[in-house]
Amino acid sequence: MSTPEKLEVWLRGPLPKVPALLQPVAHALLQAREEVNFLMQNFPDHLLWEKPAGVASAGFHLQHLSGVLDRLFTYANAKQLSAEQLKYLSLEGKNENITSAELVELFNKQIDKAIAQLIITNEDTLTETRLVGRSQVPSTVIGLLFHAAEHTQRHVGQLLVTVKIVKCFPLTNGQ
Repeated sequence: MSTPEKLEVWLRGPLPKVPALLQPVAHALLQAREEVNFLMQNFPDHLLWEKPAGVASAGFHLQHLSGVLDRLFTYANAKQLSAEQLKYLSLEGKNENITSAELVELFNKQIDKAIAQLIITNEDTLTETRLVGRSQVPSTVIGLLFHAAEHTQRHVGQLLVTVKIVKCFPLTNGQ
């Protein structure tokens, strides 16, 4: 869902300073940001936590988009999650009296942080093992970064459907 007047991000050429092997990750993340910003323009806050047919709310997807990027990039950076990150994870999907505009801004900042990390990522480290989560499941730096981009795109698609449904068929009880 690219905005009508622009080419998709990947067709605009390489991003300055982002290593060549990480260009697809950066392109996918920037495309996601553009689509979320376009989709969420003037989104009514009273619809943010509606769950049509029991699916995740738009609010959850916006919270999760920011949180999962933060967590996966933390693991790619060979770090474990902080208490603050774990608290954020526990609050995903919960109405914290936050607006859709604030959630979109949080996502935009997380994309900026992710791109900054991509810029300083040494391509020689991409096949290094990183341990993920409490179970310490092994992955690689490239695996984590690719999954961050793929997972982001997946939730943007889910957000798109949820937003379109709740705008056309708003619920009255938030279910």
